[in-house]
Amino acid sequence: MDDGAAATRVEWREFEPAAFEAAARTGKPVLLALVAPWSAECREMDETTYAEPRIAANVNDGFVPVRVDADRRPRIRERYNMGGFPSTVFLTPDGTILTGATFLGIDGFRQILDGVRETWDAKGEAAGSVPRGLQDETPPAGTLDARVEEHMVEQLLAAYDEEFGGWGTDVKFPMPRTVEFALVRARDQALRTLEAIRTHLLDTHDGGFYRYARNRNWGGARREKLTDENAALVRAFAHAYRYTGDEAFREPAERTVEYLTTTCWTGDAVAGSQGGDEDYFRLESTERTDADPPPVDETVFADRNGLAVEALCTLAAYTDDERTIRYAERARDHVVDELVADGAVTHFRDGDAVGETGLLLDQARVLGALTSSWSVLGEPGPARAVADWTIESLQADHGAFRDGPVDGPGLLDRPHYPLDPTVELADALLDLALLTGEDRYLGVARDALAAFAGAADRMGVEVAAYAATVARLREPAAIEVGAPAGSDIHRAALRLADHESVVVPDAAGAPDDGARLVVDGEGQGTAADPPGLEALLTDPEA
Repeated sequence: MDDGAAATRVEWREFEPAAFEAAARTGKPVLLALVAPWSAECREMDETTYAEPRIAANVNDGFVPVRVDADRRPRIRERYNMGGFPSTVFLTPDGTILTGATFLGIDGFRQILDGVRETWDAKGEAAGSVPRGLQDETPPAGTLDARVEEHMVEQLLAAYDEEFGGWGTDVKFPMPRTVEFALVRARDQALRTLEAIRTHLLDTHDGGFYRYARNRNWGGARREKLTDENAALVRAFAHAYRYTGDEAFREPAERTVEYLTTTCWTGDAVAGSQGGDEDYFRLESTERTDADPPPVDETVFADRNGLAVEALCTLAAYTDDERTIRYAERARDHVVDELVADGAVTHFRDGDAVGETGLLLDQARVLGALTSSWSVLGEPGPARAVADWTIESLQADHGAFRDGPVDGPGLLDRPHYPLDPTVELADALLDLALLTGEDRYLGVARDALAAFAGAADRMGVEVAAYAATVARLREPAAIEVGAPAGSDIHRAALRLADHESVVVPDAAGAPDDGARLVVDGEGQGTAADPPGLEALLTDPEA
């Protein structure tokens, strides 16, 4: 049980079959508290609502209370998240949803308890419902044509905030993958958005980026810092530096790498998150020196470290920074040694606590780390094994990928085919295909994305990565280098390639100590040295 449970008076149980069996046996609904260690609202609800004696007694007597760390149990999070943390969810004994909310104060909690009791007494199990994403096992398939990318460019133009940067006119999320899509299609939008993120969400004293801004003008930052979100921003800022050469984009990336490898470094890899204590982060820099910073959750998660390794490799590709390379290698090696076995990735290990094995996002992001390591450092590791296990174990007949095993209590026995992790996997499989020359990985990636193409015309800017990966699959591009990683021609290729291409070191088909541009399987020309490569990429027909 997480540390926050101790602040409550509720007799929490684990999310396991015994809890749901007890609910069925006693005829009581289940109260699921879905919490995150970095959430200030979770701590507040523990210390107020759940600590109130009468409410705790009410919960203990009339419900089966279950508590879940959302970071450690992603399959539960994806099925029961009410839109934020804490998620307060009332379930039938078979795990369907009666109702739910996010943070509830004492009065609000009393009201929802009364409403749940009335509903339960009147309708019982029939009152439960299943989220739409779990009702239909077949995603909306379609064709991967040019219209997918065109539609997303239209969405960028329609949703962009001309006054403040970013997309949307309410809460502002950084959306680093949308930034990356825009970098080659609407660069001014991307760069202005990164400038806003740097100005308003970068912690200039302790380093790292805050989660998002509450206001359209990027004010009211939410102060939590999550490793995966920081890593994704490192990658986006690094790509912006590659296109512009502007130190204003390189410096935030390097400052955030320093944060990830100091404050968030466990000694082996990158920690999961840091809490968002508003009082601390509002202090002036001189005042913070004597104050206790918010706690860091030192759990090493496979997915978050996978993305961190990929980000570190990306920045190293453009800067040749040795420190960045060393930390990328250390985090990668720890994840491979401790969390990968025969291609199956385990979410985390923390003493006796062990996460689930074979979650799609873990598989996808670890594969992305390994393909990045292969391209930048020339070290493939178990990339093929991770890809093959994922394909064999998680891909359904219609091409889409399940989010993990299909077993467990509640709604865990229902298959879920999430879009975002599928996109990340398809992106990594495309990289792997170009690195290995094995077209079968391209076929799997195409099938996975085609499984969702029927909904492409309804996708908004928050899933621009889907359109980016579809575009890459339509014309996969690689720079094949006939020299090992670290050679002059390889380093030049990394700096000259656009970020949607793949650099392949030690490629058999490339000229010795030279490079070859390949687009959609066809050679577009060769270069003998870095100047020749620059000329080739500037004008492939020259």
